[in-house]
Amino acid sequence: METTNGSLNRKLRMALVGGGQGSFIGRVHATAAVLDNRAALVAGALSSDPARAKASAPAYDIAEDRAYTSFDELCKKEAALSADKRIDFVTVATPNHTHFAVAKAALSAGFNVICDKPMTFDLVQAEELLTLVEKSGAVFAVSHNYTGYPLVRQAREMILAGELGEIQAVRSNYIQGWLRTRLEESDQKQAAWRTDPSKSGAAGCFGDIGTHAYNLARFMTGLLPDKVSCHLKAFEQGRLLDDYGHAIIRMENGGLCTVTASQISHGRENDLFIEIDGTKGALSWRQENPNEMIVRQNGKPHSIYTRDPNAPYMTGSGKAACRLPSGHPEAFFEAFANVYRFAYDDMVKRDAGQSFDRQNSIYPNIYDGVEGMYFIQQCVASSAHDGAWLPLKHPAARR
Repeated sequence: METTNGSLNRKLRMALVGGGQGSFIGRVHATAAVLDNRAALVAGALSSDPARAKASAPAYDIAEDRAYTSFDELCKKEAALSADKRIDFVTVATPNHTHFAVAKAALSAGFNVICDKPMTFDLVQAEELLTLVEKSGAVFAVSHNYTGYPLVRQAREMILAGELGEIQAVRSNYIQGWLRTRLEESDQKQAAWRTDPSKSGAAGCFGDIGTHAYNLARFMTGLLPDKVSCHLKAFEQGRLLDDYGHAIIRMENGGLCTVTASQISHGRENDLFIEIDGTKGALSWRQENPNEMIVRQNGKPHSIYTRDPNAPYMTGSGKAACRLPSGHPEAFFEAFANVYRFAYDDMVKRDAGQSFDRQNSIYPNIYDGVEGMYFIQQCVASSAHDGAWLPLKHPAARR
């Protein structure tokens, strides 16, 4: 295995919690984690149902003796193995309400963690995980995978270098249409838990995809939030959690950011798009066309940046996120893999007893996870009070 410091000459060993039969995101994690041949999936607790957990293992080539029937069993038995066999990290790909217990067990056993978003069920759990991570020294990544796209990282580096001037306005939107009807009343597993307050948490649409839009704005601009005013609504009659929402965020620098999320817009699929206005220029990027970014300046032709690792205009972080030459589309799996790829670098450093920057990593980390949970909490609270302005800057905010 190649590493940045040459201190680990083997693949990292991965355990997957969740991802059993019928799962979407578990398979995405498993694919992304091994894309660069730096890790191997060797263990799993693939379902909360013991029989399904065992039955799901062959599809991942997990040996029967490491196909566990619970995450507790996984953590205890893996921790008891010799250092040359036990896992290095646990990926949490389960519904929201189980994230905390799985991540806590993994951290307590000494393992690194890569966790799906939103990170926990509520802010209290998120803050407790932060304390555990800081005490343990573990690597903790959160799969806000859209930060892994090369042109998103390109935009971040350009903005932080001042190429767009002072950022004054941000519009970040994630628009879907799959919950236009009460799909949760059928046997659709993904819809059922996402619309259930006991499994999803305090927010529905805003917790599921609004957090992605907010995280993308924070990542690309580096602006710190100040206050938020939010309106959430469940338009489908009888639905218990929001399926549409709109937030206005005052940023510390005086700029304004809007976050809109919908799961009831006919014909929309996974349309995450962002527009950023600065005093010197503006840019826009769309996840459904991720290999192009438009940069605009008044009086000049619009510039279309394409994902090209050999182009002189590409920044260092943009190039580092690429795997293919220009014209060969890179998309969802590769962006997801970039979360793993750069988290692996820090796992290798931890294994070697070296320090790493836990708060300012290029991949989304525990601090971003706490911010995401604070965003959900404050948006829900603001909406409950008719859009009242509430604080949004958490003490753990990435700076």
